Amino acid sequence: MTTATRFTSYFEPWLDYSHPLVRQLAFALASPNLIQNTPDELLLNHHFSWHTPDFWSQQYLHYQSRLRQLDQHPEILTAFFAPLKSTRLGLKFEYLIWFWLRDQDYHCYQLLGHSLQIIEGRNTLGELDFLVLNRDTQCVEHWEVALKYYLAEADLSLAHWYGLNRDDTLFKKLNHFSQQQFKFTHAAEQQIEKRIAVVKGQFYLPSQQRDATLPQWVNPLRRIGHWGHQLYAQHYSRLNRQEWLCPDFQRDRSNCTWWTNGLYYNFNHNDFYMYRQAPALHSNVTKK
Repeated sequence: MTTATRFTSYFEPWLDYSHPLVRQLAFALASPNLIQNTPDELLLNHHFSWHTPDFWSQQYLHYQSRLRQLDQHPEILTAFFAPLKSTRLGLKFEYLIWFWLRDQDYHCYQLLGHSLQIIEGRNTLGELDFLVLNRDTQCVEHWEVALKYYLAEADLSLAHWYGLNRDDTLFKKLNHFSQQQFKFTHAAEQQIEKRIAVVKGQFYLPSQQRDATLPQWVNPLRRIGHWGHQLYAQHYSRLNRQEWLCPDFQRDRSNCTWWTNGLYYNFNHNDFYMYRQAPALHSNVTKK
């Protein structure tokens, strides 16, 4: 059985880069999916698949020379992100994948479209994140990408993984993939032959269940954090939202130890902790 503490080291090459955007680009590429296979509890209306962890590590290795170049000369990357005014991490993650897909000299994909709206008459039926041609297989693929942070509760089954907004659950997200986002057969005058979900980010176990047996669909190659209501007085520093993709080791931490809902990091032990105020404290503690 796989447990949360089985892996003591992880493939995290994004820590090797200096520029924050380059570190985030390396994270978007090298980190594996949170999920290694579709949970059995999910009833599939429209089938979709996942890239393997080896796929993402290989894509990173093919792109490594480009990342080193960008780390020295990030101007083209910063210019690409300059028009993005939103602070939403999910949208930033989508842009990171978009930047990589546009660099067609480093992978086998031809980008056919991004944020493609499917319109019928006056109605917009949906939108595709990415439509790509796999030049190795000549297969047209539809990719949906998401950056997610889910906290496990109860027995860790699929129904009990919650986002920071409790209306956002892992079950709802995967069900939306199957019922809505992957329902299209054609886009941009192309027949879609393969549908692939890309879901990265981080899972968190309850602090008292850090050694719990993980569901078989959880990818054990991605670092698992923990969450709880306890205030740690020492060793943990609060990360700003942009650091949720990758901590900035050069940032001044002198004023980052105050506690409110958010993600905290122990730089000595490479440990992520999602602090959530207990329900009874909500009215007495300043919210984020």
